[in-house]
Amino acid sequence: MKNAQLADLLRPEDFDGIVGQDHLFGERGVVRRMLAGGRITNMIFYGPPGTGKTTAASVIAKQSGMHFRKLNATSASLSDIKDVINETGNMFGAGGVLLYLDEIQYFNRKQQQSLLEYMEDGRITLIASTTENPHFYVYNAILSRSSLFEFKPVTPQALRPVLHRALEYLNRETAQSKTATDALCDYVSTCARGDVRHAIVLFENAYHAADVELLREHVDSFDTSVSSFNDDTHYDLLSCLQKSIRGSDPDAAVFYLAKLLSLGELISVCRRLQVIASEDVGLAYPLAAVVTRACCESAKELGMPEAQLTLANAAILLATAPKSNAAHNAVLAAAEDVRRGKGINVPLHLQSPLFKGYKYPHDYENHYVEQQYLPDDLLGTVYYQPAPNKTEQAAAEYWKKIKGK
Repeated sequence: MKNAQLADLLRPEDFDGIVGQDHLFGERGVVRRMLAGGRITNMIFYGPPGTGKTTAASVIAKQSGMHFRKLNATSASLSDIKDVINETGNMFGAGGVLLYLDEIQYFNRKQQQSLLEYMEDGRITLIASTTENPHFYVYNAILSRSSLFEFKPVTPQALRPVLHRALEYLNRETAQSKTATDALCDYVSTCARGDVRHAIVLFENAYHAADVELLREHVDSFDTSVSSFNDDTHYDLLSCLQKSIRGSDPDAAVFYLAKLLSLGELISVCRRLQVIASEDVGLAYPLAAVVTRACCESAKELGMPEAQLTLANAAILLATAPKSNAAHNAVLAAAEDVRRGKGINVPLHLQSPLFKGYKYPHDYENHYVEQQYLPDDLLGTVYYQPAPNKTEQAAAEYWKKIKGK
């Protein structure tokens, strides 16, 4: 196929060929072991583009022996889903249909819910993929019937063998003997930011631009805006942004913001700024979360280059705001107790109006009355410690006065 993409021609046909996802498909990978034990279940694959989600679904389909169908939610309609459902009743789908649904976040609630009955009775086994956080974009009914697996950006070292295979293929097809060092392959991988598909496209472009040896200049001529960032990765830059804001350095914050936006990372920046507003500023300035949310929504509506203005407002506001991680620490401590199995039996008077003994605080002076809220085995536990800032200390002093402590 003359017009076939090199990335498709090099697509692995088994788990051994999938790179960078050893936690899922390596010798001890959880998905690999699950399938080896004869278990196939509904799955949600999430992670950056070009990390092997579609390839993994194809390999799983091949190993399962099930009738395989693939839909892309950006273009599929409800009638396409009905066509797949109808196939469960013919001879090809009698053993069940394995449906791979790419970019599931583009399906609305009705489209997603149309699959539930068939997932429930096993006629359809769903493997869905998304580059977004599935907890935000996949409906709970689908999530509760599925296992979630995270795909991670592929490291340059893991990508090397893929690019070497690409070089061998291109040399064979063109009857040439061009060369590329490991350092060049790593450079291509870094420019592609862990995206295998993009790395192969970039490598192929550089191959056709080179005479004998592929060099950085050949890569840069096709990808200068990305390659100029050298070894900085997507997650490194987001980490730098958060640490700069946490460290109350507005100048560093706007620098990393500008750097991320130049890479086209508007959505990732919006997500991270909203996390920072609650994780690092938190209760010291509660309105920071509201303002940041408004700036992010405005940025997504405006698009670049105007979006950088609203996001700069958010970044500088967060960097110069007072800081508190008290709520962050409180919920993590509580989550740890939940994980340990504590607090299973909650107080009876809190469970339902049917149980007597609950005191309605609004019926009492200052809208407060002392009573037990934590389970017996957690009585006296303190998760939240007010941070030493004006807002939290004022709230703490108010409740000390009301509670008479």
